[in-house]
Amino acid sequence: MDLQWFGPEDEGKTEEATESKLRKAREEGRVAKSPEMNGAIVLLFVSIALVLLGPWILNKLVDMMKFCFNNVAQTEITDGKLVYIFLITLMPIVLSLCAIGVVAAIIINLVQNKGYFYTTKTIEMKFSKIVPKFGEFFRRNFFSLLGVFNILKSLFKLVIIGVVAYIQIKADLPTTLEFLHTGGVYLAMVAVAKMVAKLLITCAVILVVIGVVDYVVQRREFLKQNKMTKQEVKEEFKEAEGDPEVKGRLEQAQKEMLRANMPKAVRESDVVITNPTHYAVALKWDSETQEAPMVNAKGMDNTALKIREIATESDVPVVENRPLARELYSNFDVGTIIPQQYLRLIADIYANIGYMEKH
Repeated sequence: MDLQWFGPEDEGKTEEATESKLRKAREEGRVAKSPEMNGAIVLLFVSIALVLLGPWILNKLVDMMKFCFNNVAQTEITDGKLVYIFLITLMPIVLSLCAIGVVAAIIINLVQNKGYFYTTKTIEMKFSKIVPKFGEFFRRNFFSLLGVFNILKSLFKLVIIGVVAYIQIKADLPTTLEFLHTGGVYLAMVAVAKMVAKLLITCAVILVVIGVVDYVVQRREFLKQNKMTKQEVKEEFKEAEGDPEVKGRLEQAQKEMLRANMPKAVRESDVVITNPTHYAVALKWDSETQEAPMVNAKGMDNTALKIREIATESDVPVVENRPLARELYSNFDVGTIIPQQYLRLIADIYANIGYMEKH
């Protein structure tokens, strides 16, 4: 036996999966989900449907039995007639329960998959899928924590459902038999139906609880399997930098951050140059560390008006210079040092507001 079966699968993979890697896994049809939860929810929905539709189902069955008993002596019962009777009686019941089960399966899959997605990659023909990998099978199912969990989960389901079934049947069976002796077949059928419905709902609730635990474990295992090494994260980040969608999201995040910090930046600025209503650019200059003033905040239209309001409230000088405000707004981002060709105009503004006297 290879001792590597007992070794960690994620050796060297210490970083959580990035959004990009999880998105690729989803495109390949790999998502965190619990098969236990699917079956449990379907059983729960069907059990509740049996309770709600119980009177209708029971009446259908009683009508079928009455028809058979009333006509058995008068009509020749053939296989075809029996099939017809069963079809018109049982088919609506079966179709109703199947439809409810299908709806439940769709709902729980949408919830677990976090929405609808479609992929053909899971059914693509790959030679690696055909060749049996017995070593990997045994390692995953018997020599891993997930394998041990699955075995214990199956045993727990078997034991707990068996115990619950035994307790409920033992409690309800005497009443059912009493109805059979004293109340006739119909009341006995009602008692049996109630006992079965109660048992199904109890088992379904137990399976849902097990399914929730299973989903938590499966999700943790899924995230663990998709962990990355530090090098993989670096390489993916480099690739993502060239992705227009990722780049756009980063730029949007930066803009939102700048917008959130804008009031503070305006208050700390030396002067605000305006258009006066369309553009506003706030400048700040630390003569000890900067060769020239820097764009500390900027905005257009409503944001420009907001910058002017904050500057006025904070006693930051507001200077109207239409062409300069437009040039600075259009050509320089926040944090950019103003280049040489604009320094003469800006120096005049700084002189007019008495910057040198204050500093």
